Amino acid sequence: SSGSSQMKMKNFFLLFIFCHVSLSVKHSYTDFFTTSTGISNLPEFTIRLLIDDALAVYCDSNKTFEPQRDVEEKLFKGEPQLLEKYIQLCFERLPNFFKTTLNTLMKHLNQSGGVHVLQILLGCEWDENTGEVVGFLQYGYDGEDFILLNLNKLTWIPLKPQAVAVKQILDADEAIMKEFKVYLTEIYPEWLKLHLKYENNSSLRPVPPSVSLLQKTPSSPVSCHATGFYPDRVDMFWRKDGEEIHEDVDHGEILPNHDGTFQMRVDLNISSVKPEDWSRYDCVFQFSGSKDIITKLDKAEIRTNWGTRSEFRAAVIGVVVGLLLLSITGLFIWSNKKKMNGERQIRFHSFLENLFLSCRITHISFKSIHLKSVFILKE
Repeated sequence: SSGSSQMKMKNFFLLFIFCHVSLSVKHSYTDFFTTSTGISNLPEFTIRLLIDDALAVYCDSNKTFEPQRDVEEKLFKGEPQLLEKYIQLCFERLPNFFKTTLNTLMKHLNQSGGVHVLQILLGCEWDENTGEVVGFLQYGYDGEDFILLNLNKLTWIPLKPQAVAVKQILDADEAIMKEFKVYLTEIYPEWLKLHLKYENNSSLRPVPPSVSLLQKTPSSPVSCHATGFYPDRVDMFWRKDGEEIHEDVDHGEILPNHDGTFQMRVDLNISSVKPEDWSRYDCVFQFSGSKDIITKLDKAEIRTNWGTRSEFRAAVIGVVVGLLLLSITGLFIWSNKKKMNGERQIRFHSFLENLFLSCRITHISFKSIHLKSVFILKE
């Protein structure tokens, strides 16, 4: 019948859409560049290369160049010419260009001194199945979105009124825009594929997480926090009486650690949970090929920064966060991707909340902070 045929076509269409979406595998190559003025005792610039949101390479103005994973160690041994290109980019091309850009911004914003920070995100996203490549380049200035490059139209798009005058200057240098387009849509994708090739050939095995219950104050939500797991294909949720719950639950993003592993958290609002009902709740971490990790909601298991030594802990945490803020407030992550005039707009937002989650509890673990660059992504 006609109705039956239409239903079959509808089901086929939905199946086609589902298969198309599920088969899409995207990878990203992202450089985070930071330079500043008015801040002493810190590197003049830092660059972090992330492959699929995992830190792969770190370099700075102190001539530090550090592969962060075994994958990159093997890559640079097997591809020495790529290592030479990376070193040239880290210590010559990118710093020289972007330090000049910072001076240009300050000049046209009538800023002769003080503390100012320029952050640049540049890279590409490659769809493994379709071959589609999307390049992106965006500037953040003093912690806010500032301007981005539309690679299709080769023009700069202001994200703040103050960026309009700067746009005219940047638009005048068409050669630089064309060079960026070549790097972001041709060269970077090829480098990304090399990283992925060595990653696929490496012996990266699944790594289980460390799971903790964290709480800032007695009235705060209880965070179920898992860190140190690999890969990032995991699930974590709260249950009540063995059934997954969604009400009063806030799911955080899966975020990268500096060592190539990942972290995530799921918060449970306990304001309406009676003390006698706590035992009915548990947090479940599901990991492919592994047994579920179940953590009971138990006051004795919660790590807090309140209690007899809370003032001391708060003071220490305040110092840590203050140092991080002074060290260029470099805790920004690429997320909330939005289409804007045909290009991806990258939102800069502070990663401090997630740092707090790791550092604000009964002790501060510095093993997760790269001591040569205290403003590293996450922990």
